[in-house]
Amino acid sequence: MRLEIQTTALLLSLVPLAACGGAQPGAAKPGAATAPTAPAKPVGQGADAGPKPGTGEFVAYRQAMPGSDLAFDLVPIGGGSFTMGSPANEAGRQEQEGPQVEVQIAPFWMGKCEVTWGEYDLWNTDTERPQSKKPDGVARPTPAYMEMTFNMGRDGFPAICMSQIAARQYCKWLSDKTGRFYRLPTEAEWEYACRAGTKTAYSVGDDPKLLDPIAWFQANSARVLETGTDPVPAYHKVGTKAPNPWGLFDMHGNVAEWVADHYLADAYLASNGASPRSNPYFAPPRDDRDRPVRFPHVARGGSWRDEPAQLRSAARLSSEPAWNARDPQIPKSWWYLTEGQHMGFRIVRPLQEPSPEERARFEQL
Repeated sequence: MRLEIQTTALLLSLVPLAACGGAQPGAAKPGAATAPTAPAKPVGQGADAGPKPGTGEFVAYRQAMPGSDLAFDLVPIGGGSFTMGSPANEAGRQEQEGPQVEVQIAPFWMGKCEVTWGEYDLWNTDTERPQSKKPDGVARPTPAYMEMTFNMGRDGFPAICMSQIAARQYCKWLSDKTGRFYRLPTEAEWEYACRAGTKTAYSVGDDPKLLDPIAWFQANSARVLETGTDPVPAYHKVGTKAPNPWGLFDMHGNVAEWVADHYLADAYLASNGASPRSNPYFAPPRDDRDRPVRFPHVARGGSWRDEPAQLRSAARLSSEPAWNARDPQIPKSWWYLTEGQHMGFRIVRPLQEPSPEERARFEQL
């Protein structure tokens, strides 16, 4: 089914909540196309540019969540090339964001919104999967040892406080349930989608004052969590701000988002690959006991508690053990991060079905 191409201006006029899935009475079948979405326009054409979004089968669609009335929406992101990282004169820039490097990206679909608690809880409560204190590629998490929403809300809000390993395992569970390969975006895919064809600090320009219509962050996220108390910074329901030029909501702010990559401070240096790079990905290594490394992994986008500099398209955040400081368990949980109240994620699906070897690079613990 070929979707009619719409303009970005029309997309920005859509009601955000209607564009982010949720409960769907009579939900569309998995893979069925929903309302037309503005196509992504690649920044440049590279070897992996591929088909244009909105043509053939490369269209927006809604994925039903098996065993529930929930669904989520995915946007086609056209392949192309872009300059990754920030220029030396960008306000708020950190050394780890450079030197800039040319990157080629293959086409993929990306979740229009961040994964919500409703979606994430389907994995947590899937009784067909055993619970285990350690991830093994099959198990689901053991029960949370504290209330992980921290009173900020659950219905329609982004899931938080999961480890990067837990986010990866959710994607594997989702792939098994739907028969489609879903995973975390690579760091390069994430920045490419966040920039949405722009070269400025944010997808709306360089001025932080332009963020309010598209992002929840420290200056505008305060709300009342308990009757009779003062407003405090907190996350908000997904899709309640305007989307970026490619139709993706909350790429700046709300919750920071896990990507698939292990954190390397010098990831952009020539020693890690010549430019242009094609679909770069730094897979998490294993420790000296042959276990998946817990830290550090990369997070992107900034959150409800961050200043504008952390919301820039090129800003990088490295996870650290302190994010698990209040965990009372010994050893500390593989699944949860008590201080990860700012952390969530969204998913991608590559247009080209990966080989078993390529799939294992993202799923193997």
